[in-house]
Amino acid sequence: MHHTAPAATAKAASSSLDSDAFIPYMRSVTRCETSLRELNLMWRLIESSAKMNCPQEAHAILPMMAATRTGFEQLEQELVHSMVQQSVSGVMAGLATQAQHVIDTLVRNLYERTADVGFLATDSVLCRYVAGLSDGAGVQQRLRAYRSKYSVYNEIMLLDLEGQVMAQTDGDSPVEGSQDPLLAQTLASPRYVETFRRTDLRPHLPQALVYSHRMLHPVSGEPVGVLCLCFDFEGEMQSIFNARSTGLPGDNQGGHSIALLVDAGGQVLASSDAHWVGLATPVPTHHSPEPRLHVHAGRSYLVQSARSAGYQGYPGPAGWQGQVMVPLEQAFAGQGQQLLDQLAPHVAQGLLAHAHRFCPPLHAIVTAADTIRRVVWNGQVMTAGEDSDSSRLQAVLEQIGETGARTNEVFGQSIRALYDTVLSAALRDNSLLSKLLVDLLDRNLYERANDCRWWALTPQLQQLLAASHAGLATAAQVQQGCALLTDIHNLYTVYHQIVVYDRSGCIVATSLRSEVTAPALAPAPIQPPGRAHALIGQRIEADTLAQVLALPHSQAYHVTPWRPNSLDAGHDPAEPGLMREPTYAYHAAIRGQDGQLLGGIGLVFHAARELRAMLDSAVPSQAAGSLQTRVLYLSRQGVVMASTDPQQPPGSQLALPPELLQLSAGESRAQAVVHGGQYCIVAATAGSGYREFKRSDGYREEVLAVSIQAFGHEQEDAVAAVRRRSMRIQSLAPSQQAHEMATFFVGAHLMALDAACVLEALPAAAIAPVSAGRMPHCVGTLARHSQGAVIGYVWVFDLGALLHGQPTTVTAQSQVIVLQHAGCKLGLLVSDLQGVARFGKAQIIPTPAMAPAQQRLLEALIRANEGNLLIQCLSPAGLLQMLQGRSQTAQLAPAT
Repeated sequence: MHHTAPAATAKAASSSLDSDAFIPYMRSVTRCETSLRELNLMWRLIESSAKMNCPQEAHAILPMMAATRTGFEQLEQELVHSMVQQSVSGVMAGLATQAQHVIDTLVRNLYERTADVGFLATDSVLCRYVAGLSDGAGVQQRLRAYRSKYSVYNEIMLLDLEGQVMAQTDGDSPVEGSQDPLLAQTLASPRYVETFRRTDLRPHLPQALVYSHRMLHPVSGEPVGVLCLCFDFEGEMQSIFNARSTGLPGDNQGGHSIALLVDAGGQVLASSDAHWVGLATPVPTHHSPEPRLHVHAGRSYLVQSARSAGYQGYPGPAGWQGQVMVPLEQAFAGQGQQLLDQLAPHVAQGLLAHAHRFCPPLHAIVTAADTIRRVVWNGQVMTAGEDSDSSRLQAVLEQIGETGARTNEVFGQSIRALYDTVLSAALRDNSLLSKLLVDLLDRNLYERANDCRWWALTPQLQQLLAASHAGLATAAQVQQGCALLTDIHNLYTVYHQIVVYDRSGCIVATSLRSEVTAPALAPAPIQPPGRAHALIGQRIEADTLAQVLALPHSQAYHVTPWRPNSLDAGHDPAEPGLMREPTYAYHAAIRGQDGQLLGGIGLVFHAARELRAMLDSAVPSQAAGSLQTRVLYLSRQGVVMASTDPQQPPGSQLALPPELLQLSAGESRAQAVVHGGQYCIVAATAGSGYREFKRSDGYREEVLAVSIQAFGHEQEDAVAAVRRRSMRIQSLAPSQQAHEMATFFVGAHLMALDAACVLEALPAAAIAPVSAGRMPHCVGTLARHSQGAVIGYVWVFDLGALLHGQPTTVTAQSQVIVLQHAGCKLGLLVSDLQGVARFGKAQIIPTPAMAPAQQRLLEALIRANEGNLLIQCLSPAGLLQMLQGRSQTAQLAPAT
């Protein structure tokens, strides 16, 4: 299973995406496009009106209007295209993750089946019966006991060399014999045979998935029959299909999309909705993240297909692929859910500061929108103080002010819509990833519960414990028991150790598989004699023994709590890979023929290796500089069980919001939060079991799967930035007598300058950090341009450091305000621009005369918004006086 970040998919999407094909199905994009076109028309009308009605009066502002319109047109096109591209890419990423889950989950399940059939085909009771060495008493009961534990099978059959059925478990579909060629193929093969098609072994089914293995004579070793395990293919596929939905608001893909299993030729083998796409139907496949519309049965679909990389050396059935298709008219139905409204505002703003990492188009559009905001602000400054006697110019200025405010509003809404689309995809993908991870875990541990119960029914182990109970066990019997456990261990490599113990908890036999020298996929050499018997004679934990002795029947089992297991005590701690680590151990009681409890079997799960392998398969290696996704398994107490994060090793405590640790079984939740000093998407899903495991078998142990995708470090200025962007100032109408003030922010402080002394605002990113001699708070110089040529330079001073003693945090919103007073020009570094507002004389209160007017930094306080907002009005003369005094020079404007 491979998880693809939305940003990575977006980069793969072609820049030539045909937006027009998708826009009709995206309501939020349609609304945005309509608003942008209306604004574009308004700017054109204002410009045309000014040229026709007052060309002389509007001469100074026409270049600003032309620049605004040109920038607006470009941004309009980019914004709409980016909204479409991000929406489509987000859908494609979600489909790809689901398709990969379908095939990977199935392949992992089928891998277990290949081990099952190989082991059961060697069962001594079944082999003796098929070879004619026993009358078959108890065979039917034994097969049903196996099926009751491994509920993934709907039929188990024993057939002789002629294809006659000797025993079967499904009494509702009796079969006397079979002519299927798989029988001859199986008898000729030393390995399992995997068959998927229609077969007379399951005559009532259109197709069946059968795992078969030949059975050998216990004495001669010659083939005497065939074991067939018929997999519950239809039930398992529906279970996999149903696991796709995240349950998040706005995630409609799980309900509207169609999940399929297809063969190499694109023919449907299983469908989540056979009414729309039926079995044996040929469908188009698509393995590229680049979106392309596919037509099937007259309907347009977005499609993603996925192949499996295999598991533990098992490739899966040849050519099988997972595929998810969503009708185009349903693909974007869950978007526009306004998820940003559910975030803490400072988190949303902080995440946006890292848009260049997770969504470069969003970053480019935010930057362009800030540029237009600055152009509009400069236009308002430029027209401040214009001759208000010209009614024609006055009308134009009013329209510029109104349209400028509307432009900022529409861009803000459009950027939020794009941001919401990107955020929604990230929340959905991480939530789906956590859900799929916990599903993988529950399915894996389901097999462990089955293994311990079935192996407890092995006659050789029952005989060993019976002899041990009577004090008659020989060294040869113990060696045979160890050899049997080793054979099992070589087939089922997910275990660290397998032991058999008597009623007192004393270990009688143990697997001799060497974990140090053997790869996980190959049969292992026998351990050295000293170590081989290191565990024999030791005892299992007293609390575990008590639980095993209390098990009421063969369907019951016991799982130890998550903790280091004493069954590793015989290993040498100095050797790597053999340290005692927390894990689960699965136990079942071993009973004699008369039902007497003789002891038990314990399987120590290799949790460190297997859990990490599950996590690694979900999040493949990530390129340096890309968004890093870390995945973990946690206990309900937040203790890390396995992790891909080096900073959160197993055994550490992960600090999660309490509501994530308290999720109900099967519940998923994803949030954008500050985690570990970074803005992150944190998603968690609580396990809910698989089939009867952890659901109806009495065992409860809910593990959490967590996905954490980091977007960037926490921004110190985020809270202040939220306040700045949300602030609105009430301004007097142009027809009223008023003072015009250019307003801006220094940190969280709203300040103003007389608009008449402000020349323009320029981006802080353009500051050139040059030596300023002895001028305190000078951060560099800035070039001023006109008609593409440099017309001069100004020194730039950090206003935050000057006023509050704290350097201004430079962000993408930081600006430099260029002011002119008494023949000097200088630049002031500020946090953000606000606007140009008109205030009545009664609103402006001069500050108390604590110093001469030319030395006061604050010359007035402005009571705005009916007295609810206080704005500090700076004195250009005071600023100039202070800077000249501290810099020991009167030359604040560099030579041009």
